[in-house]
Amino acid sequence: MAKATHPDQRYVTALLNNDAALIDEIYKSCARQVKSYICFNNGNEDDAADIFQEALIDIYHQAKNKDLQLTCPFNAFVFLVCKRKWFNELKKRAVLPVTNNPDDVLDSSEDTFALAEELEQQTEQNNRFVAAFEKLGEKCKEIIRWSMQGEAQEKVAEAMGVTYGYLRKKKSECMASLVKMVQS
Repeated sequence: MAKATHPDQRYVTALLNNDAALIDEIYKSCARQVKSYICFNNGNEDDAADIFQEALIDIYHQAKNKDLQLTCPFNAFVFLVCKRKWFNELKKRAVLPVTNNPDDVLDSSEDTFALAEELEQQTEQNNRFVAAFEKLGEKCKEIIRWSMQGEAQEKVAEAMGVTYGYLRKKKSECMASLVKMVQS
């Protein structure tokens, strides 16, 4: 059974028809996430702009030549395309052989849409986590930040000027609060 075309198909149509207003919407709703991802993963703003532009061109060609039909949100699909393009760019920069295996090229198969939907769900979950994290007190934020860096708890306790036992207890309380907020 074929999946229904997603309402965001209008953005694909906008690319085909060079609809300036909707293309501007695409930039406003998608570019910041791509820029954050690329800058966080060894790139800069220029890299992000280039990758984003190339992704839109690839999507345009998919729509024009292969009748691309979205079955997932457009922003998740664009992000997935950008992520794959950036991964390939990093492989090129590392002077590693770049092979175009099926996982690396733009493919509008159901797998790609499923990955994009999964990515959209992960993004929503990450947004809930960040919102909950921001509601924590400063001490909890600091403890969780240190813990996420993978440092030994003894070193973290020493750096924060607290005992190891206090740190473990406080970390447990902070994580419990965070989990509770994310789930609610």
